[in-house]
Amino acid sequence: MNAKKIAIAITGASGAIYAQLLLQKCLQLKEQFQEVSVVMSDNAKYVWQTELGNDSYKTFPFRFFEKSDFTAPFASGSAQYDALIVAPCSMGTLGRIANGISNDLITRGADVMLKERKKLILVLRETPYNLVHIKNMETVTLAGGVLCPATPSFYSKPQTIEELALTVVDRVIDLAGLSNKSFRWGQDS
Repeated sequence: MNAKKIAIAITGASGAIYAQLLLQKCLQLKEQFQEVSVVMSDNAKYVWQTELGNDSYKTFPFRFFEKSDFTAPFASGSAQYDALIVAPCSMGTLGRIANGISNDLITRGADVMLKERKKLILVLRETPYNLVHIKNMETVTLAGGVLCPATPSFYSKPQTIEELALTVVDRVIDLAGLSNKSFRWGQDS
């Protein structure tokens, strides 16, 4: 397996636990990465602090970029990133991506993934959906993006909130094409 270059974007949607577990999982799988780049919205930092009670995102040894930094490598297709994972993904971010509005590094990175036919994985965090959300989901799907709602599964019998959220993160890791040891339906674990 070739080492991958991925970007992770964290928006201000509720669900900072998904971002935290994704960053932790990337550390565990570091031999599969050539590079991991991270961008957070201002609201993402606030929500992380509110939901997780810390600013531990600062401790991860990845390349962090400001949301206004269009010189970040994944802002251009020439950098040849393999994937962008937006976790969690707000409906506002989805709407901007669906409508080609590249007003910050998150939406520009998403635009690059779509135009380069690379993996764009959006971990959507909203409920219920309105028709505008659904139409934006359709647009991104038709453009080649993958929607992975932050909908945990229960068949692995998770015992903690972290184990429950990890069912979504493990699915995202699979979608990104990484090797990951996790619960597999129909297999003894």
